[in-house]
Amino acid sequence: MHDISLEQCMALRDKEATLVDVRSPGEFEEFRIPGSINIPLFTNEERAEIGTIYKQVSVEAAKERGLEIASAKLPSLYKQFKELRGTTIIYCWRGGMRSRTMATVMSLMGLKPYRLSGGIRTYRQWIQESLVNYDWRIPCIVLSGHTGTGKTDMLRQLQAEGYPVLDLEEMAGHRGSVFGHIGQVPNNQKMFDAMLFEKLEELKSARVPCLLLEAESRRIGKVILPEFLMDAKKAGTVLDIQLPIQVRVKNIVTEYEPSKHPTAIREAFARIQRRMHTPHANAIAEALRLENYGEAVSLMLEHYYDSRYDHASMGYEGQIYSIKAEHLEDALKQIRAHLGRPE
Repeated sequence: MHDISLEQCMALRDKEATLVDVRSPGEFEEFRIPGSINIPLFTNEERAEIGTIYKQVSVEAAKERGLEIASAKLPSLYKQFKELRGTTIIYCWRGGMRSRTMATVMSLMGLKPYRLSGGIRTYRQWIQESLVNYDWRIPCIVLSGHTGTGKTDMLRQLQAEGYPVLDLEEMAGHRGSVFGHIGQVPNNQKMFDAMLFEKLEELKSARVPCLLLEAESRRIGKVILPEFLMDAKKAGTVLDIQLPIQVRVKNIVTEYEPSKHPTAIREAFARIQRRMHTPHANAIAEALRLENYGEAVSLMLEHYYDSRYDHASMGYEGQIYSIKAEHLEDALKQIRAHLGRPE
């Protein structure tokens, strides 16, 4: 077994080493080094059982139970590691017993893996420090516009065409509004920060001339954007997309599919209902009860979201260009004309 530093680990990953997270599937799902695969030493249930023994009985009893569980799995785990090609780097939470056990066994079997010293906790600390001190003075072009203008869809189309896009909602697993979690798998702050940093470094290495991103508040669901990104957005050039309200309503109903999530939609609306004028709130609640989603969306735009956007749009310092269009493709055509060809 050979321990390596985080710097060495990242350098090997850039040379296509395989990072293996040996924590439980639940821990892996919550936060991992991007690009890692999961070969868990313990299942979620086994980890919980060992943790209970650790707290209620003793450290020694927990170790014995862990050994009992792990020993039965070693042949299967070895087969999984044997199938991996190239350099392998094993990590757990803090470079403790799980990664040590796995790396030792695989070394005894002749596979010669590396082990990340300090585990993923070291990576998390590095990401936090890097984002706090991040220094990349890059011009930003901000897609802005009322709710339902399809800004996220446009960004993803532009990204597919080769434009340098920072898709913050994709990283957050959240669309940004009180309804933004519906039909999504939200990420926590740790996973969001890792994805953001990795994407920034990728774009920085590509020497892109600018960043395209969507107008967002500092909070997207449960995650918070770093200060430097908010400052860059505030100073950026704004493309203010304006679409007819009926197009926006259709976009929202198509994207959120409220008929598949009626209860979640009503629960989310209840969180903003008290902020609205009572007659309007009651009309929306009734439309949702009757599953008249187009009407409910139209009323929410008119009596809640549009006025909030008008207030938020006053916070930009850069130049603002209006993109008046009849539909999404028309808006995209105008945006492409403004941006020029992707470099």
